[in-house]
Amino acid sequence: MPSSSPPLDDNRLALATLTWLAEAAEPRHLRPLIQAHGAAKTLAMITAGQYPGDLTQPTRARLERPRRHLRDVPGRDELAAIFRSGVRLVSPGDAEWPSRVDDLGEETPLALWARGAGRLDETAGRSVSIIGSRAATAYGMHVAGDIASEVARRGWTVVSGAAYGIDGAAHRGALAAGGTTVAVLACGVDRAYPAGHADLIDAIGQAGVIVSEQPPGRLVSRTRFLDRNRLIAALSTGTVVVEASRMSGSMHTARHVAELGRPLMAVPGPVISAASGGCHQLIRSCDAMLVTCDTEVMEALTVPEPRD
Repeated sequence: MPSSSPPLDDNRLALATLTWLAEAAEPRHLRPLIQAHGAAKTLAMITAGQYPGDLTQPTRARLERPRRHLRDVPGRDELAAIFRSGVRLVSPGDAEWPSRVDDLGEETPLALWARGAGRLDETAGRSVSIIGSRAATAYGMHVAGDIASEVARRGWTVVSGAAYGIDGAAHRGALAAGGTTVAVLACGVDRAYPAGHADLIDAIGQAGVIVSEQPPGRLVSRTRFLDRNRLIAALSTGTVVVEASRMSGSMHTARHVAELGRPLMAVPGPVISAASGGCHQLIRSCDAMLVTCDTEVMEALTVPEPRD
């Protein structure tokens, strides 16, 4: 675990507890209370059902939902055991917090759970997300792995979602080049999803970071995949979509990238492949840059030095 991990005081344990409740309450309702009163007092308010007088009725009603989930939250001893296992909590204001995530505004996670040898702020500092179709063609897998390898050799981190297809090829390409990679999961960082990528996810933890806003032990769900997509978009400097169908999760991530104003790139597969339709749409309608190699990716990510 990075030596800079903050100590486990009452406030950090309370924030960890709130990550189990955030899905029911939504971070935008919890964050103002945490900022004003701290995590420990916010948790006490939710537990007692007693809130500041200036809180609106809709917000009060929303905060009643997580109270029903308090029984699902691990106790203090269980939380301490989670932290001893090598899993850590990274919160806004911590040295390890990746500040680029703050661009999500109201949708910024309360905190991020992380596992692995790398520091999240450093690995995300110069990073590119490489995502795409689970049902990728051999061509798409080759291109994703090749771009990831070359980007990693240039000292940049490869971010992806650890899924089958393009995600796996991107992670493996970065690892093969001796580079750093970050896996963003839609479940707890103590779980391997998909199960067939358990060894890959462990390897990512050895060379980089496994991260999720979902607390340890939590399983995947459709909405959690959608939440994960915005985090992939926000963590990196820019995103490359390698093969994606029109209605895929990668297209959902790409829309977040566009909304954040980050560089968006696309690599279509064969024109007869359904996995190319989304990339064609991104190039045609979302100002995505058509890229074919790592050099073009780096040109899109970096700002040229001013000339005399």
